[in-house]
Amino acid sequence: MSNQQDLSSYSHVLPIPNSIHHTEMMELELNSDPLRDWKLQSDWYSPTRLHNSPVEYDFPGDRFIPNRSLMDLDQAYTLLTNRTNFSTRCNFSAEYRRIMEGNLTLDSEGRPFRMLVFRGSPKSSRKSIRYIDEIRRSDEENFNNNTSNQQRKLPKKESRILDAPDLRDDFYMNIMDWGKNNILAIALGRRLYLWNAANEGLHHIFKPNALNDHPSSVSWSHDGKTLAVGHSSSKIQLWDAETCKLIRRLEGHHAMVRATSWNGHILTSGGNKAILNHDARVRNSLVSEVKAHRSRVCGLKWSMTGNLLASGGDDNVVYIWEASRMNSARFVHRFTNHVAAVKALAWCPYNFQVLASGGGTDDGCIKLWNTQQGTCITSVNTEAQICGLEWNRHYKEIVSGHGFSTNDERKNTLSLWRYPSMVKAGELSSHSSRVLQLAQNPDGLTLVSAGGDETLRFWEIFGPPPPVKGPYSVLSSKAFPIR
Repeated sequence: MSNQQDLSSYSHVLPIPNSIHHTEMMELELNSDPLRDWKLQSDWYSPTRLHNSPVEYDFPGDRFIPNRSLMDLDQAYTLLTNRTNFSTRCNFSAEYRRIMEGNLTLDSEGRPFRMLVFRGSPKSSRKSIRYIDEIRRSDEENFNNNTSNQQRKLPKKESRILDAPDLRDDFYMNIMDWGKNNILAIALGRRLYLWNAANEGLHHIFKPNALNDHPSSVSWSHDGKTLAVGHSSSKIQLWDAETCKLIRRLEGHHAMVRATSWNGHILTSGGNKAILNHDARVRNSLVSEVKAHRSRVCGLKWSMTGNLLASGGDDNVVYIWEASRMNSARFVHRFTNHVAAVKALAWCPYNFQVLASGGGTDDGCIKLWNTQQGTCITSVNTEAQICGLEWNRHYKEIVSGHGFSTNDERKNTLSLWRYPSMVKAGELSSHSSRVLQLAQNPDGLTLVSAGGDETLRFWEIFGPPPPVKGPYSVLSSKAFPIR
């Protein structure tokens, strides 16, 4: 079909001027190139043209599916539905052709226009979902930074001291835990005690019958209803917190149970080289057993998301296990950077991929690990044995409890470190013997340390709480929640 025939179908757009002479029309038909005046820039609607266009586009569009964002739909509708009949003769001049071209290729403001546009839409003032998510992340980071930049003073001394007679001076045991029920469980010698922080009541739970048996690890379930107690005789007992009655015994270990950690209804315990997973709901509780450590397991911590388990041992190794693959005994990562036993383990509450670990006397280093990439983020030498680690849930800090050291100024202390710089913010040195255990209360404002000097010391090192500015909303004030 010729170009003249194409244009004739749109000749009804403007009336044919009466002043145009027939000879001018014939001269136009003989001498002019039908495509010369009609032709636009050849690459105006091509994808490469988009890169040089002053208009920014959200996406390049599709070659065959038209995009309505650049269409003048009102004009297109008029041209397609007008039923007026005009002559099909091509009696029009260059002036008429220019006017026709303007109507068909330019909109009312003189911008390029076509009925079917095969290119991306210009960026609008509405922000994309990705942009809104970036705003929310920025607001959350600003909220966290505001709380972390609060200037606080460390307490000069403990807020309370309780006697802890017969507390065993054993680095490899974990005999203290503070549950969400605000009850502190502590093993003193062969006895297990519960101290209620709300009413300061002390309750004695049990004393093993065998003279050579004693509690070697305690751990509260996440809901604070069940207390798991591992024994030196290799057994594990589950106690009901409300009635203080024994509800179940778990078997499977053949040596002292030095560490326990809950993950929902699964209780993980560590003995001599072996890590066992028990389903506390059923009688035949043993779910899986893995043996990777070459010596006693003295540290176990499930991540807050419940998908990763960190284990530390007297073989100086830290393993990362995935919950869904523990039946295969295939670990995710194996960290061998420590040069002494690893008992202290703590998952970061701000970044669930970060794990903190602390080495024994010959190591004395706090190491932060990226468990997703399997790399060491940073390592800090504390110059002392690390017996415990606890993250501050309100400010970006971590506390380490120390024992033996060749430096008298470093031993038996509590140290506060800024995260992620790991710059020391302060030090507390009230204990006269090594700090064996650390735990914090449910609101995360009070830290308790158990020392070889047979005392429990309570510290307001994590407080006061940050000022309340209202709960952080997932809908930022900068974003538009209604689209």
